[in-house]
Amino acid sequence: MKTGKLVRTNRLFSHPSGRLCSIAVDHFIGYAAGLPNGLRSIEQTIDEIVAGRPDAITMHRGIAASIWAKHAGRVPLIVQSSLIRPDDTACQQIATPEDAIRLGADAVAIVAYVRGQTEAKYLRTVADCVREAARFEIPVICHIYPRDTATHTISFTPKDVAWAVRCAVEVGVDVIKAPYCGDVCAHAQIVSDCPMPLVAAGGPRAKTLEAALEMMAEVVKSGARGATIGRNVWGFDQISAAVTAFKAVIHDGKSAAEALITAGL
Repeated sequence: MKTGKLVRTNRLFSHPSGRLCSIAVDHFIGYAAGLPNGLRSIEQTIDEIVAGRPDAITMHRGIAASIWAKHAGRVPLIVQSSLIRPDDTACQQIATPEDAIRLGADAVAIVAYVRGQTEAKYLRTVADCVREAARFEIPVICHIYPRDTATHTISFTPKDVAWAVRCAVEVGVDVIKAPYCGDVCAHAQIVSDCPMPLVAAGGPRAKTLEAALEMMAEVVKSGARGATIGRNVWGFDQISAAVTAFKAVIHDGKSAAEALITAGL
């Protein structure tokens, strides 16, 4: 890894724990029938996320260009490049690594879905992004998800998650975000087999914040390098407190119950 990329990657993983607690607000393409409140009131949501001081925040280029200026330099920025749905009804790239650099980002994110007939197409797109990102020394974070090809939904089986992670490794990304498979021992093996930082996706919206934090405690126990959380932060009313609670689990190794107390919840 060359110096420019190393500097940017180290900013993301700068906490003494060596893990990443980042927040994502890049989900709008999945809500064709109306946005939830946390995404609809996006400026307020970002203000509240930043107040919780996560290690990074991921958003699309338009939100970064229109809202991010007042927070610039306070939290590392990751620019999401993809507009993609698991059923392939959307499959486009709307930003490049150069766009991310111009916006002041420390990384560019790209989404890929594996399993199914379009698997190789997604991986080729990721590989193209990796090649272009190398010109600008900006790390590529691949949000990679295996699909149940019968239902066009995300698969959480250990076998499928392991395959997705290996696909991302093979195309040369710098950081991988993949679903937590739901089994600590199985996920620990996936982490062990991955030669670059592997972080967990925050998962589907949990019924309670405590349930989401309990899952995150398992992620930490598996040895993963942290997580990127979306709806399990901005989907709850007390967004800043939710960020604080996730940081307590990811960085301090606290239990879900302890994290809630730390966050004043």
